[in-house]
Amino acid sequence: MSVKTIVPSAQTYTQDEAFEASVAYFKGDDLAARVWVNKYALKDSEGNIYEKTPDQMHRRIAKEIARVEQRYANPMTEDEVFEVIKDFKYIVPQGSPMAGIGNPYQIASLSNCFVIGNEGDSDSYGGIMKIDQEQVQLMKRRGGVGHDLSHIRPKGSPVKNSALTSTGIVPFMERYSNSTREVAQDGRRGALMLSVSINHPDSEDFIDAKMEQGKVTGANVSVRMDDAFMQAVKDGKNYTQKYPIFSENPKNTKEIEAEKLWKKIVHNAWKSAEPGILFWDTIIKESVPDCYADLGYKTVSTNPCGEIPLCPYDSCRLLAINLFSYVEEPFTKKAAFNFKLFKKHIAIAQRIMDDIIDLELEKVDGILAKIDADPQADEIKAVERNLWKNIQTKAEEGRRTGIGITAEGDMLAALGIKYGSKEGTDFSVEIHKMLAIEAYRASVYAAKERGPFKIFDSEREKNNPFILRLKDADEKLYYDMLEFGRRNIALLTIAPTGTTSLMTQTSSGIEPVFMPVYKRRRKVNPNDQNVRIDFVDEVGDSWEEYVVFHHRFKQWMEVNGFDTDKNYSQEELNKIVKKSPYHKATSNDVDWLSKVRMQGAVQKWVDHSISVTINLPKDATEDLVGKLYLEAWQAGCKGVTVYRDGSRSGVLISNEEKEEDQETTLTAFPTKRPEILEADVVRFQNSKDKWIAFIGLIDGKPYEIFTGFADDEDGILIPRWVNEGLIIKNRNDDGTSRYDFQYKNKRGYKTTIEGLSHKFNPEFWNYAKLISSTLRHGMPIEKAVELINSLQLDTESINTWKNGVARALKRYVADGTEARKQKCENCNSTSLIYQEGCLTCKDCGSSKCG
Repeated sequence: MSVKTIVPSAQTYTQDEAFEASVAYFKGDDLAARVWVNKYALKDSEGNIYEKTPDQMHRRIAKEIARVEQRYANPMTEDEVFEVIKDFKYIVPQGSPMAGIGNPYQIASLSNCFVIGNEGDSDSYGGIMKIDQEQVQLMKRRGGVGHDLSHIRPKGSPVKNSALTSTGIVPFMERYSNSTREVAQDGRRGALMLSVSINHPDSEDFIDAKMEQGKVTGANVSVRMDDAFMQAVKDGKNYTQKYPIFSENPKNTKEIEAEKLWKKIVHNAWKSAEPGILFWDTIIKESVPDCYADLGYKTVSTNPCGEIPLCPYDSCRLLAINLFSYVEEPFTKKAAFNFKLFKKHIAIAQRIMDDIIDLELEKVDGILAKIDADPQADEIKAVERNLWKNIQTKAEEGRRTGIGITAEGDMLAALGIKYGSKEGTDFSVEIHKMLAIEAYRASVYAAKERGPFKIFDSEREKNNPFILRLKDADEKLYYDMLEFGRRNIALLTIAPTGTTSLMTQTSSGIEPVFMPVYKRRRKVNPNDQNVRIDFVDEVGDSWEEYVVFHHRFKQWMEVNGFDTDKNYSQEELNKIVKKSPYHKATSNDVDWLSKVRMQGAVQKWVDHSISVTINLPKDATEDLVGKLYLEAWQAGCKGVTVYRDGSRSGVLISNEEKEEDQETTLTAFPTKRPEILEADVVRFQNSKDKWIAFIGLIDGKPYEIFTGFADDEDGILIPRWVNEGLIIKNRNDDGTSRYDFQYKNKRGYKTTIEGLSHKFNPEFWNYAKLISSTLRHGMPIEKAVELINSLQLDTESINTWKNGVARALKRYVADGTEARKQKCENCNSTSLIYQEGCLTCKDCGSSKCG
């Protein structure tokens, strides 16, 4: 297939020009404008911007879709495509297609997500390293990646190498996670999903790995639950884990209490929102591509958000239909859904998706040409080249698409239907049933015009539950599919639409509205003129808080005569919200069991999966989380994630005043920093660098730390004999905070060094702020040391600083504290304890400091 990309105009725009024009395009929405300019406006590697507003982007996409259309009968024109994609109103290509279609400046894939794996599930080091390399190669081309670890031998299994026994799953989780963090994708990190079967003997270690501070920070993790395990939990019975998983002749078996492991999963999800749950038997039973499992389409894992289960080396491109735009006269008594227009646009959306596969195959040709032209030796390029050849094969054979939706929450509100109600669920099912039927009809029609996907075989699919559902709903569609085949192996999904929904200015995906009114924080420079400071965090950064109306809530206000420019009090806002269709219908209000049942009902009309999060309040119990998981399994969901408020931090906060947190932290530290702290001065040397640390103490325990070079040229100079003093919080003339160090000289006079934070290199100071924050919130010192040691830092000097800070803090670890996951370098024992800041082996007595 020849590669022909339309090169855009050479005219370029500055960041400010594009941002200003985009703010006008989005009617003053600076967040949407910033997201579009930074992520999707066409730009080259030197930062030149070639598109000023999304209109130019949509015209670029329309040109390319129309070019592909010319290959087939009854082609759509560029203007016809442009009309349905412009203004983010109806059809919205998501993420990679939006950024990559018609982009001559990046050699990147149009696929949003990939799954990789080894043929025969090899768990050799060579196979494991191949996966690592493939993951990196995909991420540098912008894709999110998933792979399953169930093929890796459990910990302690015999191996025929110098190690003699297997290390198990967890070290490879860390390896893959670290690789993800190292790969940049146009200002963002790569996205990774790691999964494992609950049937694997190391699944408990997998579940616990994400809970350890600083470990596996570059991956989402999910557990593949089979029906037998879920039934054992429900019945209170034991469950047998095996390796290889589900083997008739396993090498390892392990009988466990299903409920005990289940409670650990629930606890971890309650505490940290992970692991996610994948109901694997449901996924496989319902999967249309798994009808072709013996031909290489056996589903093994999912993409990072869980909405696309995939076989190895398959990929998917995503597109969302904006449901809100089909509501005529929204937020009025005459509001109605335009099913006729929706039906018409589904067919167009599926046609565009099939065209995007052709564009993706051109992109893969370009990637392969780039690999071939690279100067490296063939043996170095072999893994990358074979990877993309495999992806090319799957895309050509299966032509998988991923049509989804966004704005479900706003659609229901605009119709006056409460999200989570029976009426709301019934209407959503009606929408998704139509989407499924019409997308499959469009795929059958495309097969008639363009030919079916290469391995289509109706006999293989005849007992698939999803296909049988389509048959019951529309027999003509089913028999047309028998006659003409289908263009695409699978078609539908419901993905999260984070940045997409910012630009459609609607609720995200299938989710309800997060909050109709909320506060957003932005960091401000306290030295700027006319700046308003509403909040100063624990490390002294200043923030402005401002009220934001959800766009469609604001539209409801306008329709119903409310002044959207008025500065309302909180009490007034509460009263307005109560009158709106968003009242008691936000992500924190919706009855959680109703939401799970809605997901299960909608899932029956989605051939891939649904990415959905159940939002729970901070005081939700672990029992509730477990109940929701069980309900999700019984309702026919393919997966589920829970998020309890506060289990992960974010920048959106409730507009209502939060009650003081009544939970006690691990230490008795005050929530407000005292003005004066006693302090230790610790000096250390790594390589040729001399460092100094000022450690603020409360009750002899570290509370904050300031560090940097200990010399008069680049850092701070105080007499060598000074080893203690005070850190005093003071105010500058402009109202900002500073931290001064005060000590007594040998004559007893006080000497003050002003502004510790300004005396040091900003990089050291920023890391010190991070460490100070963990100390202030009660992280045990030994855990803080582990966090510092896990930091991935770039330069030699910053690494010597890191090592020195860890040494300085070890002095404060209580004697006898165990050091986890470390081994004695002398005898390989894991029985290590801290003793006077040094790691001491209880077995052989050897000690290591530093």
